[in-house]
Amino acid sequence: MKRFILFFFSLLLFSCSSKKDVIYYQDIDNKEFSSLESINSHPRIQINDILNISTAALNPESVLPFSFNTGESSSVQPRQVELLKLTGYLVNSDGEINFPQLGKIEVEGKTTQEIQSLLEDKLSLYIKNPTVNVRILNFKFTIQGEIRQPGTYEIIEENMTLPQALGLAGDLTINGRRDNIMIYRQEGGQREVKRIDLTQSDWMNSDYFFIKPNDIIYVEPNNPKVKSAGFVGNVGTLLSVVSIIFSAVVLLAR
Repeated sequence: MKRFILFFFSLLLFSCSSKKDVIYYQDIDNKEFSSLESINSHPRIQINDILNISTAALNPESVLPFSFNTGESSSVQPRQVELLKLTGYLVNSDGEINFPQLGKIEVEGKTTQEIQSLLEDKLSLYIKNPTVNVRILNFKFTIQGEIRQPGTYEIIEENMTLPQALGLAGDLTINGRRDNIMIYRQEGGQREVKRIDLTQSDWMNSDYFFIKPNDIIYVEPNNPKVKSAGFVGNVGTLLSVVSIIFSAVVLLAR
């Protein structure tokens, strides 16, 4: 009987999570951070990216021959994104875009700032003091696993941190492992996997503080969640069954 009672309370004890399993950034008070400029890098253009490129000059008419349409805007509003994708510049399999009058321009591996400078140099041969603005229209990332709103998200910002991405998806569920967030990244023809411990803050000084286009973020389930996928169902159900058996044993013992 004593063994049964000991087993029952042991089960209650091990089914609980401790603070160190669920609290983020536990060492942040003692952490020294690098400057954002040292870890932030603008995303580099990849094949199949869609770019919004707008050009401007003191003489607006001088820009018209170098635009696919006359409705380009230097600002991108969320409601306009889907429409802009139809008229945007698609990076082809050779890493190039087809720019009016200038022909094919190689953009793969370049940042939006580098493309802006490149186009301004080329356009300056025909336009006085041209200004070019380049934005990525299909910056997307995917979040899977123990997250409240898993899915693929598209943003028009060029920089987003990992905490912001997780917040956009509703944050981790209580069943998600905070100490083993997997980030799958492909860049420059290379693929790599990084595991992040959100209960600590050292990763905030790494290249993974900011997410990049096509990142896949996977939140692994914790042990109670994995075990709940078995025959019993979940810890609550198991405790209910044990409680009924315990009550029956007590009654019979009387």
